Amino acid sequence: MVNASMSESYKAAGVDITAGYRSVELMKAHVARTLTSGVLDGIGGFGGLFELDTRGMEHPVLVSGTDGVGTKLKVAFLLDRHDTIGIDCVAMCVNDVICCGARPLFFLDYIACGKNEPEKIAAIVAGVAEGCVQAESALVGGETAEHPGMMPVDEYDLAGFSVGVVDKARIIDKNTMRPGDVMIALPSTGVHSNGFSLVRKVFAIGMGGENRTYAELDKPLWETLLTPTKIYVKPVRALLAQVQPRAISHITGGGFYENIPRGLGEGCAARIEKAAVRRLPIFDIIQREGNVPERDMYNTFNMGVGMTITVAKEDADRALSILHENGEPGAYVLGEIVRGEKGVELW
Repeated sequence: MVNASMSESYKAAGVDITAGYRSVELMKAHVARTLTSGVLDGIGGFGGLFELDTRGMEHPVLVSGTDGVGTKLKVAFLLDRHDTIGIDCVAMCVNDVICCGARPLFFLDYIACGKNEPEKIAAIVAGVAEGCVQAESALVGGETAEHPGMMPVDEYDLAGFSVGVVDKARIIDKNTMRPGDVMIALPSTGVHSNGFSLVRKVFAIGMGGENRTYAELDKPLWETLLTPTKIYVKPVRALLAQVQPRAISHITGGGFYENIPRGLGEGCAARIEKAAVRRLPIFDIIQREGNVPERDMYNTFNMGVGMTITVAKEDADRALSILHENGEPGAYVLGEIVRGEKGVELW
């Protein structure tokens, strides 16, 4: 049966509901890639149904996380590239959820746009679906809202949320942290999805700066900046199956100085030698081109470290081996936990 719902009056006011139906049809194949055994219904209902499997758990706890992509979207608008930005949205949520030791179960997105262009919406959702596949998480629903007059017709905002589950006894507990514990770094793929207001200012994005090339980069600046946020779910889950970390920190907005302390126990400080940080070239370029003080760099960007995992000293070698064997060959020792006031010592 053909969907007979349409309104010429609403279309004249700026909202074409038939474009919404077309968007849903185009995104169905992408959503299908993400379906897991827990999904009970397909896209199009009023709610996403998910059957929670808690076998093997004594006391299951749900963990949720929500986020958006921020002003990185401005770069996507400028270049008319929309097929990877959804990965960023998923990553910003699921990478937070796994910091609690949880397994992400499902994801929902929200897209608000000035004008619903079905092919563009489908491209965005294709990225969301790819992120969900990488996170082994089902895309169980979402919402696309057309908001004429609220934003330019060629712009949109993207946000979402993830729900995961963890056995209460396996929740990451920073209070188990002790001086002598080892911090492991998981490399980032670039700027990820934070600090783009400063990035856009430094490179004069929108005024031609996005087309610059730099000898230190193996691809154009715009492509480097649009590189999606790395999703760490699979390697971290592999680690959690064998080692119980003291803390996991997702390095997002606020860089080292804000995110690492969130995973520190009382009386513990993180000591990191700057020479140990494997900085990516893009951060050296940002610092140089923008004349950005080094402390501001570490207080804004991930600097090449997308996630830190703190383990007991006796577990460090085994943890590194597990990570290396499960998609993180670049994982390395970043620093150590010392006795002191909660914070980061960079020297």
